[in-house]
Amino acid sequence: MNNSVGNTARLLGAGLRALLVLTIVCGVIYPLVVTGIAQVAFSDKANGSEIKSGGKVVGSELVGQTYNLPKKDPNNADEAAQPDLKWFQPRPSNGLGANTLNTQYQLIISGATNLSGDNEKLIKQVKDAKDAVVKDNSTAGYQVNPADVPADAVTSSGSGLDPQISPAYAKLQVHRVAERNHLDVKQVEKLVSDNTSGRILGFMGEPGVNVLKLNIALKELTQK
Repeated sequence: MNNSVGNTARLLGAGLRALLVLTIVCGVIYPLVVTGIAQVAFSDKANGSEIKSGGKVVGSELVGQTYNLPKKDPNNADEAAQPDLKWFQPRPSNGLGANTLNTQYQLIISGATNLSGDNEKLIKQVKDAKDAVVKDNSTAGYQVNPADVPADAVTSSGSGLDPQISPAYAKLQVHRVAERNHLDVKQVEKLVSDNTSGRILGFMGEPGVNVLKLNIALKELTQK
């Protein structure tokens, strides 16, 4: 009996010591080391790839956001948000052509509806989004050809959080942005070109334009 109790006590003691050591190593030392390395070697990415404007954090390079006009009634949840057309607009995330569960670039929601390509609801959403893109981006001196509307202008990303648009969609918005901000078209075209990133290592992925970075550059241009 005494030997049994003594063995049990030794086993419990060994287990508790192992638990304490592993807790310190895995729960304290390892996280601190990894965090320290991340802050030294990859501080930008470790802190969320923050984007600053005017000395303030205005968003993340990894997450998209909307550029809408203020609601007439902020307390009305049913009032549809209207895009502020003086800014470059992101991929749809407001129900127009959205194939996502995320309706307002909400970080807590990420995922697709998985609607099939022949789903009537999705087809109507895409058609409505295409009509809106043509209407919003046609100006007195520039008429958008519906055939030139790229796919990302009428469909959201699978997560609904994509911060980038295609160069084609950015260029389609140039005339409208130039007109709304009283800028020369060439100036706005240069902004798009300067903020277009190429393929990773020259062959992976597709070229893209980060909408937040582009709008920050636009804001700086209009303030000169």
